[in-house]
Parts: sequence; C-alpha cells; structure tokens
Amino acid sequence: QVQLVESGGGLVQAGGSLRLSCAASGTIFSFNAMGWYRQAPGKQRELVAGVTSGGSTNYADSVKGRFTISRDNAKNTVYLLMNSLKPEDTAVYFCNGERGPFRVWGQGTQVTVSS
Repeated sequence: QVQLVESGGGLVQAGGSLRLSCAASGTIFSFNAMGWYRQAPGKQRELVAGVTSGGSTNYADSVKGRFTISRDNAKNTVYLLMNSLKPEDTAVYFCNGERGPFRVWGQGTQVTVSS
C-alpha cells in the first residue's frame, strides 16, 4: 500500500523551468533517502538528484547548477526544481524512496523540453 505520486511534469520550452513534486502515502515510517531518476527512450535509468533526511544532496553532473532537490521530511515529500531546461532533459522522471533495503518507485511523470 506504499505509494509515491509525482506531479508537475509537462511540456516546456528550452530555457524554461518546471517544479516536480512527489508525495508518499501508506507508510508507517519515513524514508531516509528520496530522489529523482529519469529514463529517456533507449537509455538506462539514471540518478538525477538525491537527498537524505539530514539534507545531504547529490546530483548528476549533467544537472549540477540547474536543478535543486529538496524534501519535507514530515510529509515524506520530495521536490525537484528544474531551471534552464534543455531538450536533452526530456525523459520520464521517477520518484524514489528508500529505507535500508526497502525501495519504492513512483509511476513516472513525463517531462518534454522543446527546442
């Protein structure tokens, strides 16, 4: 019954911004790490950004300086602010939560950046 639900994806022109949100429900514990992955057609799923409950963050080299991840621990919600979007950012973005060996994935939300 644990579920992650993303929102905020859509279509945007190059140079624009989007803010993704991911809310967890059905949990009896807090995730100690949450993050965002993305997968483009024909590509492997890759880590975009992650954040621990203590606020430690990490980013893929391709998004450093453009994307910012944050979370609300009390709500088990994670956000991804995406600025200066490029066509190569086009992908399905997946929310992820973990606690020890336990992993939960969202259904994915499409982000499309047009030239």
